[in-house]
Amino acid sequence: MIDENHNPWTTLSSEEVYQNPWIKVREDQVLNPKGGKGIYGVVSFKNKAIGIIPVDSEGYTYLVGQYRYALNEFCWEIPMGGGLIENDMLESAQRELQEETGFTAARWTNICRLHTSNSVTDEEGFVFLAEELTAGETAFEETEELHIKRVHFTEAVRMALNNEITDAISVAGILKAFLLLQEQGKL
Repeated sequence: MIDENHNPWTTLSSEEVYQNPWIKVREDQVLNPKGGKGIYGVVSFKNKAIGIIPVDSEGYTYLVGQYRYALNEFCWEIPMGGGLIENDMLESAQRELQEETGFTAARWTNICRLHTSNSVTDEEGFVFLAEELTAGETAFEETEELHIKRVHFTEAVRMALNNEITDAISVAGILKAFLLLQEQGKL
């Protein structure tokens, strides 16, 4: 039987080596599960990752395209952003949807909780399905130069499956939403 609460790692010491308004990085001196000494670097996020999949009454969704500095490439993804850990995740999702697409939604469903890269970071993400959309004005942040593309939801699934969408939160959210919407007879 597996003891899911057993931690085979021993932390000998921990030191914060860097931080900015979004992340902090620490280096731990550890004993690994076999007893060997080593280091473990951990990136901790100061926000939760929030992804939103807006779906309109005709079965279309809205993707956001932008240049991602860390990757040095343009990416299509679902609307997303960060929500302070102490804030309500739904309120953060509602804010992000309005900022990035201009939409508000009357119906919200939390469809996914995930960890983006759990070998080096504690980042936790949530994906919401947003339905019954009402159009409005965007409010891009200073760091955003966004492009919005309306595609049928099945096209977004195809894009995820063909590596045209590579962001982990987007891919997981799109595929989970697709299954949910199919079960509900909406696609």
